[in-house]
Amino acid sequence: MPPVFRFAPSPNGYLHLGHAYSALLNADLARRAGGRLLLRIEDIDAARCRPEFEAAIYEDLAWLGMRWETPVRRQSEHFASYRAALDRLGAQGLIYPSFESRAEIARMVAAAPWPRDPDGAPLYPGTAKQLSMREREALMASGAPYALRLDMAAALAGVGALDWTEDGVGPNGETGVVTARPEAWGDVILARKDTPASYHLAVVMDDALQGATDVVRGQDLFWATSVHRLLQQLLDLPSPRYRHHPLVRDASGAKLSKSTRATGLRELRAEGASPADVRRRVGL
Repeated sequence: MPPVFRFAPSPNGYLHLGHAYSALLNADLARRAGGRLLLRIEDIDAARCRPEFEAAIYEDLAWLGMRWETPVRRQSEHFASYRAALDRLGAQGLIYPSFESRAEIARMVAAAPWPRDPDGAPLYPGTAKQLSMREREALMASGAPYALRLDMAAALAGVGALDWTEDGVGPNGETGVVTARPEAWGDVILARKDTPASYHLAVVMDDALQGATDVVRGQDLFWATSVHRLLQQLLDLPSPRYRHHPLVRDASGAKLSKSTRATGLRELRAEGASPADVRRRVGL
């Protein structure tokens, strides 16, 4: 079977050079391997994703000379798949609701040094686990905002050691067989009251359902792969090969954002840049 690569942008802004690098790298690797290239639109966040941004994704990628298989998978059309995965984890007793906001969690852990996840956010202290089932159901029925979290300790108790095959390189030079450390993330959020799945849950379900064999993405997601490997194990999903690539940064060394007009593909095209110019700028 030919390898399957995918590029999965979110339509919450216009694409920039960093997206171009990841998209073109996926396309190049798929072509060299005689594989398939898929496009996925990660539009699960209805509050931020907009149709004009999705249309611009297709336009920008076509301008770069990319071709992908159709139909394109759109997350907003597959909420039932994420719900089924949550139900399966819930049946194993691995999910619980929490009701604190980010600000409330920050205040709860501010009095003393507190562990943080690889992205720098404080780990959730687990206070909602102390609520009874009746208290949880009452809060949810009242309309209170909530997040559905993975009980990390319970999840890890049912699996052995986890690792993944890294064809790229991590932020500290990690490559080859990498040991997964999902415990570093604490009780991660898998869904919210108004969001049917978090990135962690959606990406492992989408990759499995699309048959992705090779996941090529930025180094900023390197350690998130630990959570993804755990979810794959819990949900009996295959594990792709991973290749995390260096990020394209601005002149100050900061990660590019969708608000960085100087590196936006639409702006560069309007200024007369060609697809070949973009390739040179990102080192391809």
